[in-house]
Amino acid sequence: MATDLVAQVPGGAAPAATAAPPSPPGRRRFRGILLAAAFLLPNLVLLGVFTYRPLLDNIRLSFTSWNISSPTAEYIGFDNYVEWFTSSASHTVLWNTIIFTGVAVIGSMVLGLALALLLDRKLFGRNAVRSMVFAPFVVAGAAVGVAFQFVFDPTFGLVQDLLGRIGVDAPAFYQDPEWALFMVTVTYIWKNLGYTFVIYLAALQGRRAELDEAAEIDAASTWTKFRKVTWPQLRPATFFLLITVLLNSFQVFDIIHTMTRGGPLGNGTTTMVYQVYQETFVNQRAGFGATVATIMFVILLIVTLVQVRIMERGQER
Repeated sequence: MATDLVAQVPGGAAPAATAAPPSPPGRRRFRGILLAAAFLLPNLVLLGVFTYRPLLDNIRLSFTSWNISSPTAEYIGFDNYVEWFTSSASHTVLWNTIIFTGVAVIGSMVLGLALALLLDRKLFGRNAVRSMVFAPFVVAGAAVGVAFQFVFDPTFGLVQDLLGRIGVDAPAFYQDPEWALFMVTVTYIWKNLGYTFVIYLAALQGRRAELDEAAEIDAASTWTKFRKVTWPQLRPATFFLLITVLLNSFQVFDIIHTMTRGGPLGNGTTTMVYQVYQETFVNQRAGFGATVATIMFVILLIVTLVQVRIMERGQER
């Protein structure tokens, strides 16, 4: 039978199998859309339920006067916003937020970069030091706050002991609002330093070695090498850290709550995120707390969009 079939084909060769016709472009495109939807839809549902819906509810509640334990909320329009923008306490809270966030972002990034440049070299025990620098970042903020309460304690704290050895009185960290804000800021920088350090260290280890070799051949100074060769390669990491560290610093709650409860003198270390907690759960003004949270969202959204735009312009150049 097989011999007869071969004999019927010219040249005695077996007939080639017929290839299946390609599917139409429209059908392939539809299959791609279905596949993308299958992967994206569960994530979009989770985002909608747990992110966007609470955000919209928060914005709605910001126009009401609502006690968190009450089943009903009274619509009052923009009264909460007018109260926040005209209150002197809110101005203090906003200023505290700007100072705390700005110093925390700049301080943790500068120190993180300095440590990354130092520990990127071949030094004895550098792996152990890297672990020690990163360790505070994974410790709970409440635990760090409790530990630093003993560091800044005016009676037997580490700072008081060190200053006493050189004949200097320790500042009133828990009575003076400015020193209290300094205290919580330093504590947060110490905790967050490991994060900026690791990101910068990864960026340094991923830079192009041939550029460093060219700078050495040209006998460039250390500062020139950093400014002309190293720093341009660190810009993507720097923009990433600017966004993430700013967002994280803007929302610090645990360290402030553990160390100062937002004080001294009422609002000495109260930031906007801590004001949300105070108004919602302490003062039982959930509507006003939602107003502060909404203003926070708008501020963070604007700052993030500006940072992204600056980053895009830097890449275009």
